[in-house]
Amino acid sequence: MIYTVTLNPALDKTVEIPSLTVDSVNRITAMRTDPGGKGINVSKVIRKLGRESTATGILGGNTGRAICAALEAMKIKTAFRFVEGETRTNLKVIDPVNHTNTDLNEPGITVSEEILNGLLAELLSKLRKGDIVVLSGSLPKGSPVNTYGTWVNACKKAGAKVILDADGELLANGMQASPYLIKPNNHELSALTGETLKTPDALKKAARSLMQKYDIARIVVSMGGAGALYLTEHETIYAEGLKVPVKSTVGAGDSVVAALAAAEESGKSLADAVRLSAACGAANVMCSGTQAAEYAVIKELMPRVVFHKL
Repeated sequence: MIYTVTLNPALDKTVEIPSLTVDSVNRITAMRTDPGGKGINVSKVIRKLGRESTATGILGGNTGRAICAALEAMKIKTAFRFVEGETRTNLKVIDPVNHTNTDLNEPGITVSEEILNGLLAELLSKLRKGDIVVLSGSLPKGSPVNTYGTWVNACKKAGAKVILDADGELLANGMQASPYLIKPNNHELSALTGETLKTPDALKKAARSLMQKYDIARIVVSMGGAGALYLTEHETIYAEGLKVPVKSTVGAGDSVVAALAAAEESGKSLADAVRLSAACGAANVMCSGTQAAEYAVIKELMPRVVFHKL
């Protein structure tokens, strides 16, 4: 089973505003709402891939209930812990004329370490050897900065493989617990190393150094339209970016993570994991908001994925 953990979920409201202008009245031409948060986005894509996951995390208030109901309507299993307060609503503004994506994210509810520990205990009671746990996204206010490190260690002891998708201090702390896989983008990897990494070779060298230092089995470095790097102990594969029409880049990285988790659970080869994850990421940017792309679109893109060893 794949478990996705979203400790700071959101209801994502995505609007389109042609020629967005600051300090002026803007007219919305299209709008949609989706249950969001990085782990939730992963679960949505896993469902489209025809596999199952259980989405867990922290929700509150009417917004939290709306998110839970929406996921259940998608036939996604849920195991959220409800707390006092109201789950945040995030606004995603897409300007199709200027080709920009602007996020306005609320901070979310505040939780105690006791609540986090209780949710972790619930997850550990369900985990079996060989399960996959995806930890991704920001943390709610009140969370210790080493929360992901604590969760990685606990899930590993239960026999699960942990995929960590976070950035900044959260990623730096979580890596110290040696998760199975991390998925930084090129900017996040540059921030970790304190260098501006522009080429696949430079990114490969930096990622390989992190693998050895923190005993991480796999690292995937996403580079937006420029493609992605896939590193294992013995291989490095560079997948070129697919040229597709872009509606929204929100959630593209989550789609890649979903494909990697699904490929790992089903025992796919590295080459097949590359094809699936690259196609998932490209299919996602063709969608509006944080909706998950249909598998038919992903399947059509897979033969177009070009990759080679570095």
